[in-house]
Amino acid sequence: MMTKQKVTLALMAVLVLGMSAGCKKKIPPPPPAAPAPLPDNTAPGPKPAIGYFSAEPTTVTVGQPSSLRWSVTDATSVKIDNNIGDVSPNGRRGVYPTATTTYHLTATGPGGTSEADATVTVSSPPAPAPIPTASQPTIQEILAKQVQDIHFDYDKSEIRGEDQAILQGDASALKTVFQMDSNFVVTIEGHCDERGSAEYNLALGDRRAAATKDALIALGVPGDKLKTVSFGKERPICTEPTEDCYQRNRRAHFSAAQ
Repeated sequence: MMTKQKVTLALMAVLVLGMSAGCKKKIPPPPPAAPAPLPDNTAPGPKPAIGYFSAEPTTVTVGQPSSLRWSVTDATSVKIDNNIGDVSPNGRRGVYPTATTTYHLTATGPGGTSEADATVTVSSPPAPAPIPTASQPTIQEILAKQVQDIHFDYDKSEIRGEDQAILQGDASALKTVFQMDSNFVVTIEGHCDERGSAEYNLALGDRRAAATKDALIALGVPGDKLKTVSFGKERPICTEPTEDCYQRNRRAHFSAAQ
């Protein structure tokens, strides 16, 4: 009886254990790992890169050109200010600034904006070289080079026909002299060759100087600016006893009044 009871109890214990094991809650397996994210095709691209933006030459004078040069990558839009506007990513443009100018380049792309500057300095043109002008001759130079002697025939005091053109040139030169200096006075010297007495030649020289003065006054030269003197044969410019030498000495010569 006792043995049967123990068997019964043992069977009941096994039954209870089996039921307990059957009612136990199952633990779910861990979830699978999340898949790697796909690449985002909307992410921005690289920022535009400006290889160079320069001006050649960097210094010009007004009216001279300079050449802008540039190279840009990864840009969808490239612009240069100062009335240039949109340009290609790589290019060259001639400019003619009238004053020092800084050109600004802006490159825009999906990755952002890049900027660069190029300056052209405009310098003032050099002053033109002065045009050389002939120096104004002095009064002494005019008397020495432009006022010529009047020559006379032997024993004569009349102005010769062949000397009329010389006389007119003298009148013009003397008018210039007196315009340059209204106080200047010219002496007309009467000269003779060596033939004849000293007294005779002094008188002849005086007549020659007076005849020359009168002829110049007739041509418009102011008489109060002219003095006369006779040196006769005392101041020859040639001493050879030849007709050519005599001719050279028979003259009216002009000098500054003392």
